[in-house]
Amino acid sequence: MLLTLRVHGSRLCLGITGQQRRRLLASSAAEEAKKVTTPQQPLQLEINGGTYATDSWTNVTPKILSHLGLNKHLQRDHPLSIMRQRIVNYFYGAYRNQRGNPLFSVYDQLNPVVTVQQNFDNLLIPSDHVSRQKSDCYYINREHLLRAHTTAHQVQLISGGLDNFLVVGEVYRRDEIDSTHYPVFHQADAVRLVTKDKLFERNPGLELFEETWSGSLADPKRILSSSKCMDQTKQPCHTLEAVKLMEHEMKHVLVGLTKELFGPRIKYRWVDTYFPFTQPSWELEIYFKDNWLEVLGCGIMRHEILQQAGVHQSIGYAFGVGLERLAMILFDIPDIRLFWSNDSGFLSQFSEQDLQNQPKYKAISHYPQCTNDLSFWLPPDVEVDAGFSPNDFYDLVRSVAGDVVEQIRLVDKFKHPKTGKSSVCFRIVYRHMERTMTQAEVNEMHKQIADASVESFNVQIR
Repeated sequence: MLLTLRVHGSRLCLGITGQQRRRLLASSAAEEAKKVTTPQQPLQLEINGGTYATDSWTNVTPKILSHLGLNKHLQRDHPLSIMRQRIVNYFYGAYRNQRGNPLFSVYDQLNPVVTVQQNFDNLLIPSDHVSRQKSDCYYINREHLLRAHTTAHQVQLISGGLDNFLVVGEVYRRDEIDSTHYPVFHQADAVRLVTKDKLFERNPGLELFEETWSGSLADPKRILSSSKCMDQTKQPCHTLEAVKLMEHEMKHVLVGLTKELFGPRIKYRWVDTYFPFTQPSWELEIYFKDNWLEVLGCGIMRHEILQQAGVHQSIGYAFGVGLERLAMILFDIPDIRLFWSNDSGFLSQFSEQDLQNQPKYKAISHYPQCTNDLSFWLPPDVEVDAGFSPNDFYDLVRSVAGDVVEQIRLVDKFKHPKTGKSSVCFRIVYRHMERTMTQAEVNEMHKQIADASVESFNVQIR
């Protein structure tokens, strides 16, 4: 029997067997206590108008697909929309053409379904890089995934002739569950490309590229190792003058953005780092509540990326920033799940009428937590991080309990000396964002998670 399920604009074709009688838990409070099962993997997925065959790499869940099309960054008066608009307004003002019009174009509704080439290969991310693993990304199949960063659209847009643009949208990563992590969050990503005439307008005798550089397209199979890209001086193709001038412009603009958001007296510092797609690379940190917090990453774009896009006579910089991180700092929002709440008590606190003067978040109510532990034996010859990924368990919990789970911690793991079997214990903290939960319904939900774990991972509950 074949069942078709639509999830916020996405349609799943689910093969349902006679043993799989329980249906997925809906997100509404009235259906939270209903029993669910993990359905058999569908043969194909229909997402945003495209049809994709599933395979052994498919790990995206209906819960994750339900976020497609919500576009919280475009929802007027939402904190994420406020952050998007403030960043866009800043770049509109920082860069203008000769006629006084904004130089940067904005793309905030691009399809989050991308290819492996877009998300990794085009950005020179090595084939063995940890970010490619199934435990880190939501794969639709071996060739397609939900973008893990908005940087995935760089080559596409540069190939289309753009040289100054912002990309804003949601990104998807399999991650832990706590108050600062969520599998879907939002990024703003920017690229600025400059030719020799623009960069050296006052010094026309200087060059972008070293005389000894051949200018040939690098072999995509010979991606430099991380250690090679850690060189913070410059890429072999660029002259030092070009890199330093571009670095100065980039840092000046990004410090200006930081002061625009956090105030002119904010303390900041630059930290050398590594990204596969920029070299040199930096992170910008601010001093907030007695701690240094990273707010964005940036760097000089790898020239191989520009060459792939057909651009050979420019140098560029790129930066990326998480909107939730900024909003949580600026508005004192304590829990990342609040960004997905439709509670009017939360949403009514923010307005785009005055972007510069926003109030601090005031808690709607402090609903009590309920904490339950779940321990189970893994199948024989399976160990944590060697056959069993905690991220798989976190995704199962999200599918069963939705956003009712506030935090999960792996509190214990050990290997039995006689049987050789591995055991794990997860501590699950339940708290609804909009009402008080009873211990009875928490226990029922906890049982559903346990049952789904047995069915999905072949574990034995302790």
